[in-house]
This record gives sequence, structure tokens and C-alpha cells, in this order.
Amino acid sequence: MSAQKQPAGACASSGPARPEPEEEGGGTPLERAAEAAEELYRLRDTFFPRDPAEKTAALRAGADAALALLDAIPPEQKKSPQQRGVFEFLRGKILDVFPDYHKEAEDHLSKAVKLNPSLVDAWLCLGNCIWKKGDLSAAKNCFSLALSKGSDKKILCQLSMLERSMAQGSEDQTILVEESIKHAKEAVMLDIKDGNSWYNMGNAYLTSFFVGGAWDHTKLHHSVKAYQNAEKDKTMSLNPDLYYNCATADKYLENYERALRGFEAAALKDPGLGADREVQKIISLLDKLENAMKGQLRSKRLASLVSSLNGVILKSFHKKATVSELSKGLNKAVAVLGKVVLLIRHDNVAPLYYLTCDLDQSYFILSIYGLRDDAIKEGDRVVLYEPYYRILEASWKDKRYQFKSVRVDFPDQILINEKAPDPQHVARASIHAHNKP
Repeated sequence: MSAQKQPAGACASSGPARPEPEEEGGGTPLERAAEAAEELYRLRDTFFPRDPAEKTAALRAGADAALALLDAIPPEQKKSPQQRGVFEFLRGKILDVFPDYHKEAEDHLSKAVKLNPSLVDAWLCLGNCIWKKGDLSAAKNCFSLALSKGSDKKILCQLSMLERSMAQGSEDQTILVEESIKHAKEAVMLDIKDGNSWYNMGNAYLTSFFVGGAWDHTKLHHSVKAYQNAEKDKTMSLNPDLYYNCATADKYLENYERALRGFEAAALKDPGLGADREVQKIISLLDKLENAMKGQLRSKRLASLVSSLNGVILKSFHKKATVSELSKGLNKAVAVLGKVVLLIRHDNVAPLYYLTCDLDQSYFILSIYGLRDDAIKEGDRVVLYEPYYRILEASWKDKRYQFKSVRVDFPDQILINEKAPDPQHVARASIHAHNKP
């Protein structure tokens, strides 16, 4: 998956303050140019051909047509500072529709905000343009100036997105991502039916999951809920990133069947996303889990393997239990003792998967969050406090997978050979570019 992409979509629904009198046949020339700019951004955000060059050519043709409409505006309709401000804004917005930075676009947008400082959409587009240049602090200043004119959901979403980008490599990662969530929530509160605001909130929570070391399931659940609210807005149905990111959250929640459906939908909407590769990764993982469960040791060797578990003494109030004694969901005041048989390697940052057997010599798949993959070795004894138990199920293309799954979410829920995990084995906070901003 590519790294966080440059700002996109924020100007698509922006509309300049409408100039006054209308002409016959669809409004003034400035209004017709504004509509052409809107259509250009709709094309950018909904057209995903297999060949990226085809999209570039379509955008170039649309931009040329929109600029021609602007060039046809009579001089007398560009006399007042307000009219000239709108004119400069539209020219800059049209030029900025492409992924790369264009100085000419920045120049026109800068003129627009000088001519009409109250033109919020111009500040928004100027911030996006400067962001492409790599000047994140200047971009944030543009968004902040726009918000000083009044709350606006599009500005808040872009500011939230920018803060996540600023968090990459920063010492203030956690603070910036929390600010991103705060601004995302403010955008949602301004219009709880706006799908883009919900989508942005989902992205903020998904990023927060990675920043925290990829173990906090609460962030993932918040993320999925936000994405589901975004899907209620029909205008979001053409957004392939929504399906991709929701599938990413489901993947880390081990909701593999839903993740597969989401990645498949994203691949159909935008073949260039690489979502089809994510489908293959999940199928590969499920096949590995299935093969691990099938390749179990014979009973005599297994009995020897788990015999060392009998001597483990719990130094807590937890009751020893085997997998067969667990209830579905969280098992409080319970500890499962296990012997790690096999590390199951795969392509995701979390969770870690191990084929494990308990005191009854029953096999299960152990999934662990919050630890690095060198924390536990094959042959280690593990004590799993307050484990979460479920039957992990997934069906795909006439194939069905089913495993007993025991999950622990926090490093302090596990002992390795009767010792707490070494601090150096605890997963460190980092932003992984597995989601689009």
C-alpha cells in the first residue's frame, strides 16, 4: 500500500460565493466556470481507470475546457475585488486538480485570498496546494485562517487529515493524532449525515490504532463504526478508499470475511489501489492457519511437549483453564496455559499468530497484539490472562475456514516462560501507511 497520499477531495464540493445577476442559459459565465470546476473534481474523485494515464488525460481535457470558460469571461465581469477574487480562486482550483504541486495554482490562489480574505474555499484550496509542496506548517496556517472565519466541515476534515500527515516521524505523534481525532469529531458534529466527515473520522481512529502500537481494539471498533456511518451517505459509494480502509480495520480485528468483501469492492472501484493483493494476503494467511492446525504432532510427542506446563504455578488469583473450558468472548479471572508449537508468519503488522496447545493437548490459534515477533519462540510456555475466545470463521469462494482462536490484546496479559515480556519486545508506537488518510 502506498504511503499517505496528498490532499484530495476537499475542494470538490467547494463553491465560490455566487456572483449576482444571472444570464439566460445557466447563469453567468463565472458561474458556468465554477460548475465546470466542480465537474472536474467529481471526475478526479470518481474516475478510476486501469490505466492511470487515461485519468490524467481526462483531467487535462477537463481542466483545459474549464480554463477556456474562465478566459471567455468579459473584463467588465472581473472589475470588483470580489469578482476578481472568485476568478483567481477558480483558476487556481482548476490548475490544482492534478496530484502534483503547481506553482501557478498557488500564485492564483494566493491572489484570491488577498483580494477576498473572506473566501473560505480559496483558503482551503490554497492550503491543499501548499501541502503538496511539502510545507505542512504553512498549509495548517491556511486551514486555521479559514476556520477563523467560522466552523466548516470541509476545513476541519482537511486539518484533521493534515495533522495525521504531520504526525509521521514527529516526536509529537500521539498529540497530533489526538488533535486529528478532535477535529474529525468537530466536523461530524456540524453535519452528522455527511459521509466524508465520518470517513475522515474512521481514518483518524485507524491511524491512532497504529500510533499506539497496533494493539488497542477500541480504536479499530471506533474506526469501523465511523466507516459504516460513512457508507450510509450514498455520495460515498464511489469512494474506493472507504472500502479499502474499512477492510483494513476489519483485517486487524480478524474479521476476515468482511475484510475480503471490502477489499474486493475496493479493487472493483479502483484497480490501481492494490486491494486485490490484500485479498490474496488474507487467503494466504487463512491457508497457513488451516495448514498449521492440520499438521499437528502425534499424541506421544505432544504429551512430552506439554508436560512442562504441569509445573507452572500461577502467582495470581486467576483460575487455570483449558480452551475447552472457555466461554465465548472475554474470560475474566481465568488463565490458559499453553505451549507454543509454531510461529505462523504472515504479512500484517498485527496480530502475531502461533499454533499453541493447552494442558488437554488441544490445539488452538493464539493471536497476540502489542508484542514484536521476536518476543515468543517456538517451545516457549505462555500464560494467557483473561483471554478472549471465539471460533474464527471465514468463507470465501466456496472455501470455509474455521479455527479455535484465543486472543490477548495487551502485553501485561501474557507471561513467557513465567516472566513478563521484556520491554524491548513490546511493540513501539509508529504510523504504518496501511490506510489512506
